[in-house]
Amino acid sequence: MLFEDLDIAEPLQRALTKEGYANPTPIQAEAIPHLLRGEDLLGIAQTGTGKTAAFVLPVLQRISEERRRTVPGAPRALVLAPTRELAAQIDESFGTYGQFLQFSHAAVFGGVSQEPQVKALSRGVEALVATPGRLLDLMEQGHIDLKGIEFFVLDEADRMLDMGFAKDVHRIVSALPKKRHSLFFAATMSREIGELAGRLLKDPVRVEVAPQATPVESIEQRIFFVDQKEKNPLLIGLLQQKFLKRVLVFTRTKRRADRVAKVLTRSGIRADAIHGDRTQNQRLAALRGFKAGRLQVLVATDIAARGIDVEDISHVINYDLPNEPESYVHRIGRTGRAGRAGTAYSFCSAEERSFLRDIERLTRTKIREVEHRYHSEEAKNASGAASEPAPGGSKRPPRRARGAAPSPQRSRRPGPRR
Repeated sequence: MLFEDLDIAEPLQRALTKEGYANPTPIQAEAIPHLLRGEDLLGIAQTGTGKTAAFVLPVLQRISEERRRTVPGAPRALVLAPTRELAAQIDESFGTYGQFLQFSHAAVFGGVSQEPQVKALSRGVEALVATPGRLLDLMEQGHIDLKGIEFFVLDEADRMLDMGFAKDVHRIVSALPKKRHSLFFAATMSREIGELAGRLLKDPVRVEVAPQATPVESIEQRIFFVDQKEKNPLLIGLLQQKFLKRVLVFTRTKRRADRVAKVLTRSGIRADAIHGDRTQNQRLAALRGFKAGRLQVLVATDIAARGIDVEDISHVINYDLPNEPESYVHRIGRTGRAGRAGTAYSFCSAEERSFLRDIERLTRTKIREVEHRYHSEEAKNASGAASEPAPGGSKRPPRRARGAAPSPQRSRRPGPRR
């Protein structure tokens, strides 16, 4: 299928062609026709499937078909995203796909001064992308009026709930007009997600394009058994190979992300870290450098990586294995996007061996071992107490009974592609 088969307007087709997109991904092919007809939609899709374009393109087209004078602080479309980085990237997508339209858009999120955001709102925008906290602040200050919203998109709804935004979402929704077109996207489907969708959507079409908690088939997965003290030289040796061009490295802690980035920089590898203790400007600068190719490596924690939507990531490297197997699926989904080939390398020390067993059990995949100069038989064969983190380390959360509600700390999925 081609994008031109989806009745997409010529200016949008031109933008897609310019950006090198000819074929829609499955979520785009299934969702766009329903959205152009004005149907509410519940979309379930893994990260990297192209769900951002699946809602940005129809919103751009439908607003451009019925132009109106923009009113300061009164957008026609609202996209709610859980993280600053994701909000910024969705806003960028409106600019990319709407580059041949006279279309105004803006993003509002915390961590930076609100003054430029207020100025943009005062000029009037047709589409607003926002995180819940900053949006509520600006609403309370009288800078935003949501009574004229025609299109409401709740993106990464499962992340929104995991991060404790349920009450904020309900407050925002209560300020929206009852007559609106609502779109709801999540990477996983749970009882809580179903209940929220039931309250927000009217007779929705459900589109689900990938099995839940299944790694993208195009991703080549490899495991390196290594002692903790040898992880740095192993990582440096891998990154010095030319085919590792744009690499996302995951650590379990913010402190370790900083340490790894510094070690790489001292070794002549262009790297930076992104995590919650860095300022928003530092995080955006690191992300821009990574996207532009000025950085070969971005070292991230799971939470900070939720909004990272960068194409052509050649490799994901798990410097630390996550203590929840679902997070492994989220991480490796950052490469091999939209059918492209991708590679995920994971380092496993003795105290992480039980994490690897959980990952292989969830994914129903035996990850192939790589022979290397730092190989550790101790790590490979660890069992019992030796395969668990030491007390005070990164412990796994307690297992919950079947049917019990998930813990607030439990991590689900990160973010979409274009």
